[in-house]
Amino acid sequence: MTGRGVDPARDPDRPVAPPGRPFVAGVDVGGTKVAVLLVTADGTTLARSVQPMTSRSAPDGIEPIVAAIRAALAAAGAAGGTLVAIGVGVPGRVESGGIVRLAANLGWRDVPLAARLTQEFGVPCAVGNDVRSAAAGLLDHELAGGARNLAYVAVGTGIGAGLVLDGRLHLGPRGMAGEIGHVIVDPDGVACTCGQRGCLETVASGPAVARRAAEALAAGRASSLAAVEPLSAKAVYEAAAEGDALACSIVDEVGRSLARAIASLVLTCDLELVLLGGGVAGAGNVFLDPILAHLAELRAGSRMVAEMIPAGTVRSLPSVFDAVAWGGVALARALATTAFGPAARSARPVSL
Repeated sequence: MTGRGVDPARDPDRPVAPPGRPFVAGVDVGGTKVAVLLVTADGTTLARSVQPMTSRSAPDGIEPIVAAIRAALAAAGAAGGTLVAIGVGVPGRVESGGIVRLAANLGWRDVPLAARLTQEFGVPCAVGNDVRSAAAGLLDHELAGGARNLAYVAVGTGIGAGLVLDGRLHLGPRGMAGEIGHVIVDPDGVACTCGQRGCLETVASGPAVARRAAEALAAGRASSLAAVEPLSAKAVYEAAAEGDALACSIVDEVGRSLARAIASLVLTCDLELVLLGGGVAGAGNVFLDPILAHLAELRAGSRMVAEMIPAGTVRSLPSVFDAVAWGGVALARALATTAFGPAARSARPVSL
């Protein structure tokens, strides 16, 4: 994988699809980049491509997606194989037929993304919400360890969860199950973009971390962050890793809020596993350790919590893991059973 620092287009050991070998494309569409994985029926990754999301307003916003898929096809030597389906995860509300009704971070409204990509590549395409698709992609991944009741919690610009219950992705009647970012944790807190006050997103998302640091600096708190411009969640976590007192206090408070939210999610849904991802989670142990510490405190004070959320229940995904792209792979596989065969649904994805 390119996570090893290898350019698949230049790697002579990169496996190339032999003639007729079917594979699918899983696509992660983000606010700043598009990532694509090409994956065979047995879960082998043939290629990965990452392209900047250079234009985000429809219809031109689709062109970076097309370019990223084409780059992955070229990297895999795809002329010798067969692309049979495409699955796409997008940060927004998606309705049947692959229509993106609203993706605020992309500036999209009523974009027929599935139809556009089918027209471009001549294969069926499925589109889903990014976080929920990622949860579906993790279901049969080795990182899930066989868990059939799990959540993927993404902490980035926003906070959301995808739920898998009894081995099936749970969407709810409005397709919105898992919106933990808009659970109120501080009724007297700041206004949220959803119209409420004190949502989890206003306390623990990337923008919230940066805002809390800026407010503390404005109040006269001493910190190495005073020299950082622009101030970001990444900068706060980097400062915490270096022992900055203000940054450490902020990431600890964020960890406490996330631990409580995750505990509530596990207790409500009786989950076996919670996997954390997203841009803020990419900070690594400095992000994860406060969450685990506060979960340990909850276990120490409650026998029920100790039984329901044993150590090891909550883990971070590797920073190089393309959770949403694997979600796209899961969507595409559901369309590709004719080419892949029924076993495709249960093939365990593996990484190179």
